[in-house]
Amino acid sequence: MSETLTIEKSKRSPWGGGISPFNVSWGKMYMWFFLVSDAFTFSSLLIAYGTLRHRFTEIWPLASEVFTHFPFVHGHVQLAYVALMTFILIMSSVTMVLAVDAGHRRDNKSVAVWMALTIVGGFMFLGSQAWEWYHFIEGSEQGSYVLADGRFARTDDYEPGTIFFRGGEKVEGAEAKALIASATKHTIGANLVENEYGPTPLFANFFFFITGFHGFHVFSGVMINLIIFFNVIDGIYKKRGHYEQVEKAGLYWHFVDLVWVFVFTFFYLV
Repeated sequence: MSETLTIEKSKRSPWGGGISPFNVSWGKMYMWFFLVSDAFTFSSLLIAYGTLRHRFTEIWPLASEVFTHFPFVHGHVQLAYVALMTFILIMSSVTMVLAVDAGHRRDNKSVAVWMALTIVGGFMFLGSQAWEWYHFIEGSEQGSYVLADGRFARTDDYEPGTIFFRGGEKVEGAEAKALIASATKHTIGANLVENEYGPTPLFANFFFFITGFHGFHVFSGVMINLIIFFNVIDGIYKKRGHYEQVEKAGLYWHFVDLVWVFVFTFFYLV
């Protein structure tokens, strides 16, 4: 009698055993566990960035004055390339949604097409990020200077002989040459020790770590998507009768896209 009551109770309650809570497979549930824990990691990085940016507001580089390059465009286009990267990643999230939807409809061919487009979008984002890193590390031709009076000044490849101060103030001609001649420090490009974008190395450190950590997630996602894609081509999920692996890969990919939206907002726009 007691055994019968226990069985009946387990049928009534999702926590009584015998069925999956919330009718979610163990694979999806563990993916959610991983994503929540990973969200804490990214949150910690962005909170640390925000704290130090607030602490050194007066000397912190302005992203709009640092990320101004755009392929085949002469001059400055503030944050346009980063916006393009964001658009590419968001569109790859759209194609992933379509792949998951095709999986629900058991349309193997459409799943393969949309997964392929998602992979292409991921590679495009990674290539764009590599291009951005290259220009960030390479810096300008003349770099930046710490002047004798302690002020920090940058140069501009498009306006030679001119030095710029934070906020857009600039000095030209003989006065600029005199200030450069009396400078106590000259820096070109960026690394983990110093960078030409500001007197503190923290800006470059956070850039490399946050965008690099996110880039590693994107690369991992692309590799996962490639495995899923080849399995779809082989008809593995069609034989199983479900495309849950595509859904789990989609959860990870959407998370990566969402994290980038926060990185873009907090690192580049604020």
